[in-house]
Amino acid sequence: MHAVFQDSPLTPVPSIDSADTPALRKERGAFFTPEEITQFVSLWAIRKPDDLVMEPSAGDAAFLVAAVTRLKDLSLRDDVRPIVDGVEIHEHSAKVAIQRVLDAGGEAKIRHSDFFEVEPESLYDTVIGNPPYIRYQDFSGSARARSREAALRAGVSLTGLASSWAAFTLHSAMFLKRGGRLGLVLPAELLSVNYAAPVRRFLFSHFRHVQLVLFDEQVFPEVEADIVLLLADGYQEGPADHATIRQAKNAKELHTLGEGLVWTPRDPGAKWTSSVIDPRAVKPVDNLLHAGHFTSLEKWGDTTLGIVTGNNKYFTLSPQRAKELGLRKQELLRLSPPGSSHLRGLSLSEAQLNKLGASGQATYLFYPNDPPSAQALAYIEDGHRTGVDTAYKCRVRKTWYKVPLVPAPDLFLTCMNADTPRLTANDAGARYLNSVHGVFLKNNLRDLGRELLPLASLNSVTLLHAEMVGRTYGGGILKIEPKEADAWGMPSPVLISENADALRAIKLQVSKLLEESRLLDAVEIVDRVLLQDSGKLTAEHLEFIREAREALAQRRTLRGASGR
Repeated sequence: MHAVFQDSPLTPVPSIDSADTPALRKERGAFFTPEEITQFVSLWAIRKPDDLVMEPSAGDAAFLVAAVTRLKDLSLRDDVRPIVDGVEIHEHSAKVAIQRVLDAGGEAKIRHSDFFEVEPESLYDTVIGNPPYIRYQDFSGSARARSREAALRAGVSLTGLASSWAAFTLHSAMFLKRGGRLGLVLPAELLSVNYAAPVRRFLFSHFRHVQLVLFDEQVFPEVEADIVLLLADGYQEGPADHATIRQAKNAKELHTLGEGLVWTPRDPGAKWTSSVIDPRAVKPVDNLLHAGHFTSLEKWGDTTLGIVTGNNKYFTLSPQRAKELGLRKQELLRLSPPGSSHLRGLSLSEAQLNKLGASGQATYLFYPNDPPSAQALAYIEDGHRTGVDTAYKCRVRKTWYKVPLVPAPDLFLTCMNADTPRLTANDAGARYLNSVHGVFLKNNLRDLGRELLPLASLNSVTLLHAEMVGRTYGGGILKIEPKEADAWGMPSPVLISENADALRAIKLQVSKLLEESRLLDAVEIVDRVLLQDSGKLTAEHLEFIREAREALAQRRTLRGASGR
């Protein structure tokens, strides 16, 4: 049962491999875990002195050392030397792990191997550890193929967007006995990303109980990623009918955890973001959605990525720069400037676009005629001389200086936000870059949507739902991708139509408040018209929703600050 994979060293092994640089550790997703977490997980996962324990990504044995300490404490004997198993892909780390476990009074059987190449055997009472975190962009080739094969052995098909931890979690579970326990440090992506849906579904269907521990502050600031502790109990004794959600400020505060909140998802495969929200806020939001008063943005239209130029500094031009180059108006397309700071009001008008251009912002996209004018040819030659044509996106085009266009959208959607995503009517008819998204409304909803959806979307339900469907990035930024925007809760066309006159009456007032950066004051006015006066929400329910949104926004801001 405990096969020897690597001999114990006869002489002490240096804890640091001079050839193992931080860049190499990051490449294989190796981020070492704080002692407070390894102790907490081991205390939860290991319950008998003869429990069989495995760490699938042993690293320098942080979890195995904690496991040995826990097993020795449970045995109540000084002479016992617990045996623990592990797998580690990095040879020097495997040797260090063996030495560290030996120093802690135990014996480690470490297999030097890629974990995905280890055939699972249902031997262990518990599997604990911190799987490598490698984003999908860097997780490719044979490594990805092996991970997907491992996930398929667990009966789960993962998409090509899945990061390494997803398959690692599934493969780890396959080593458990019936009734076994899985204690892993995972990215908070588990809660929110679309590719994790089959992992979420697997956990609920295969375990008797699922517990999550969340942190207010970042535990691994060096990766700018939030984490959760997954504590899944009773393997092959599922399905679980609920999860328990517990919250800690940081790793050092794990000992202060309370009993937590019981959370029951409508669909275990859907995002688990609502697990961290006060149920008194979630229920009225769900009721509004199921009653049809609110719907998804996808019901209004399609959300689409913007234009990718390959070099914004070259292809986007201010009016002054275009004049200096002598470019013709026919070779310039009206453009919402790069970024989204100018899209915080209800609309982008022609006058506003002109004002942005006059201030030096790039409100034109270079798009030469065929054949180009003499002035355009001179600018193209300048781009060639300075190497613009060698950028990847330019290089793969049939004609490098012809940017693939996306039509002008009905609405702009800001995708990177410090406060909340905004919808802005494109009254200027401008094109847009991939720094924002475009929303193309359905034909029968275009007039209503352009006029009133940006205003009506500034309500507390939609603000809360943005926190639920979006994801947190470095610095506490809330990002929303097109697929996530599709699910974003919006007032329904019927609700807006019923309140159209009242919304029109407050439009100028709300616009002025937005100009003064008084978002929440604007939201309060929209709430009164759309939700309170219409009888859709009581003041009490609305307060629960506002408090929940504020708690989520503060949480991501706090995590962003703790990561800097």
